[in-house]
Amino acid sequence: MDIHPFAVVSSGAQLDTGVRIGPYSTVGAQVQIGRDSVVGPHVVIEGHTRIGERNRIYPFSTIGTPPQDVGYQGEATRLLMGDDNVVREYVTINRATTKEHWETVIGNRVYLMAYAHVAHDCRLADGVILTNGATLGGHTEIGEYAILGAFLAVQQFVRIGAHAYLGAKSGIDRDVPPFVITAGPRARLYGINQKGLIRRGFSQKTIDILKQAYKIIWRENRNFKEGIARVKERLEPIPELDMLLDFLAHSKRGVLR
Repeated sequence: MDIHPFAVVSSGAQLDTGVRIGPYSTVGAQVQIGRDSVVGPHVVIEGHTRIGERNRIYPFSTIGTPPQDVGYQGEATRLLMGDDNVVREYVTINRATTKEHWETVIGNRVYLMAYAHVAHDCRLADGVILTNGATLGGHTEIGEYAILGAFLAVQQFVRIGAHAYLGAKSGIDRDVPPFVITAGPRARLYGINQKGLIRRGFSQKTIDILKQAYKIIWRENRNFKEGIARVKERLEPIPELDMLLDFLAHSKRGVLR
């Protein structure tokens, strides 16, 4: 371990081998940090926070602080972070409330750019990217490899599907299906995220089926149930299509159009 003499690390903190803590950073008593993780200067990590291996945390980030919820009474809720994540300058990540699973969860290889905010009880899957200033309300769920644009705000309890691309400066007040693109001040759908899917190695056949499903559900039908039924009748079943249809069927907040 390499702890700068100007850092304040509680004797109760558990730091694995290869962990580096920069000057003027503080690490609380219930914090666990996995091997080869680097915490830069002026970082605050507190609460019941578990950080995995090879994470890189940049200056002025605040991690594991209490939820911004007026009903929170100091309960021992948690923040769990996986491996190989990047947390850039001034990012804020709150631990959970007691209203759901008591956990805010961040997966592996997540990239949180400067000034991004992850609120209480959020759950981010592997490979998610929040660009500068993206803000998540409480209980937001984000699927793997979704990308959220700069200065975007997501309302609480919204779900964002895997491989979705959300354009900058948008307000997201309903669920965003997997594999799609959104844009606009009050976000709306603009088709399948074709370029993103190609970069992730999806076949052209899969992309074409998803594009056909999008056309049937969002262009040919005003009713989701009718659109989903027609997709099942017309298109070859593939796992990605099943994921899309399952997401739509289980939406509680409604889905963007």
